[in-house]
Parts: sequence; structure tokens; C-alpha cells
Amino acid sequence: MKAVVHESQTGMNGLHFRSVEEKAPGENEVKVKLKTAGLNHRDLFLLDRHKPTEPPVILGSDGAGTIEAAGERVEKVKIGDNVMINPSLGWEENSDAPPQGFNVLGYPEHGTFAEYIIIPAENVEVKPDYLSWEEAGVLSLAALTAYRALFTRGRLRPGMTVLIPGIGSGVATFLLQFAKAAGATVYVTSRSKEKCKRAMEMGAEKAIDSNEDWNKELNKEKADLVIECVGAATFQKSLKQVRLGGTIVTFGASAGDIVEIDIRKFFYGQYNLLGTTLGSAEEYREMLRFIERNQIKPIMDHVYPLEQYEEAFQRMEKGEQLGKIGFILNNQ
Repeated sequence: MKAVVHESQTGMNGLHFRSVEEKAPGENEVKVKLKTAGLNHRDLFLLDRHKPTEPPVILGSDGAGTIEAAGERVEKVKIGDNVMINPSLGWEENSDAPPQGFNVLGYPEHGTFAEYIIIPAENVEVKPDYLSWEEAGVLSLAALTAYRALFTRGRLRPGMTVLIPGIGSGVATFLLQFAKAAGATVYVTSRSKEKCKRAMEMGAEKAIDSNEDWNKELNKEKADLVIECVGAATFQKSLKQVRLGGTIVTFGASAGDIVEIDIRKFFYGQYNLLGTTLGSAEEYREMLRFIERNQIKPIMDHVYPLEQYEEAFQRMEKGEQLGKIGFILNNQ
């Protein structure tokens, strides 16, 4: 089968589109013939995290396709079922933090940038009919991350005000759609006028230039909940926009890992700072019911044939996308 493999060296030069040996599913595993897959920022980060001394790895966390074969003791799905892949490995029930052994599909385990994938049967769910293959193939990682951040960790309720800095990523666009569906008021920020415009079209009440004075632009209105995925570049601004006793949930650091906090001001403000990463299989199923009930679809940016992976990676690296970048597999 054909796959995008990272090997031999770090960075983009370590990516290769080549043939890889196919395997058969083992006990409690299924073989999925992938129709589509989705690109995430995680795939970019892995270009440096995956070292040349490690075995070659097929990247990719998101995917959708059809069950091609099933190993022994598989009862959850059958051959021919159309499924989506949950990239959260080893995390079944909702909990405060992932259990020991938790991993994300695509490293160190082989991922979805391939014509086929072998995966535990517990990590596939039947594809909702209302989603196209392109939509189903790019949804899982971003939507699950957004769902846990908003509802499990952020405890979002109708009527709350949510601030989403850095609108444009797949997770951020799901955060906006999920929060609106749940009855929240949503503010977003971006350096891009076009992304601000699109966010307003998606239902945001305000979309402000990231370089402006957020407090002034928001008329000093504070947020009940801020979902932070940018990191050091925006964290201080985000903290200033949280109401007393409000909450910041953070799951990303694309613009810097290290932040400083005036701890006295923080504890006097009674603020809550919570971390989150991906989510459990229980939350994944809840998320699928939520999006189907609200008929939510991913915002699609661009879809490429898998062999054009370089263009896709470069588009994400430059931050040009709004929403999800997908791949169509050769066997669709």
C-alpha cells in the first residue's frame, strides 16, 4: 500500500510517499480501507519530535473508511461498515486525566496517511450518514479536543461568554461551532481580517485583531471561559480577559511553551487554570451524538490527494488554513 512515512531525518525532508507492507488484523483489531484522512498541527510537530534513530512511522491521526477485515473476537463492527477513527488510544472512560499507556494515533503507532490501517476495534465508530467522507475523515482529533475542552473541563453552560484566541485552526473552528450550539456568546481573535470575517459568518459575536487592545475592543467585557491553544504569544492577554473566578482551559502551545503568571493577582482573582489533551472514547461517542444532534460539520479548508502531502504541510506551516485540511486516499 502507499503511505506518507517519516524516516531518516527530522523535518519536512524526512517525509516520503512510498510503498509499505500491508498487514492483517490481529485479535480485537480491524483493518480499515481509508477513504480520507485529516492533517493536524500535531503532524507538523512530529516532524521534529520523531527522531531518525526511531523506526519509520506513518503519520496521521484522523481518518474514515470502510472495514476491510476483522480479527478474532471483533463484535463491535462488521466487514463493510463505514467508520470513523478515534485517535485516542488506551483511554476508554472519561477521567480527570488519561490513564497510563495513553497515546495518540500517528506516533509511535502508525497512523492514517495510508491506504489501510490496522487499529483496535474499540477505536472505530460508525460514521454518521450526514457527514461526507471528506468531513468524516478530518473531524476526530480536533472535534474531540474541542468537546472535552469546552464541556468536560470548561463546564460550558448556556448563556456563558467564551473567548477563543487564534481562530483558524480545526480545533478553534469546532470550539466556535460547539459553543454556539450550546447557547454561548463567542468572541474570537485573529491576525487575519479574512479569518475574522469568516468567524463572524459562523456566528461569533465579535472578532478582533489579535494585535489590538483586546480589553478595549471587547468594551472591557470579560469572558467566563477562555480556551487557549496559542501559548505564550496570547496567554497574558487571555488571562486579562477572564472575569474574576473565571476559567482558562489550555491544550496547545504553538506560539511558545513558557508563560509567567503574577501568582498574587491570580489567586486574588480566584481564577481557574485547567489543562486538557484530546479525550476518552466515552467523550468521543458523546461528541458524535452532539454533532449529529446539531448537524455540525467541520469547516473545510482544502482537500489534497495524499501524494500532494507537501503542499498540505506547507499550507498548515504557514498558517494559511481556516478549518481542516484533508487528504483523499488513492483507493477512494
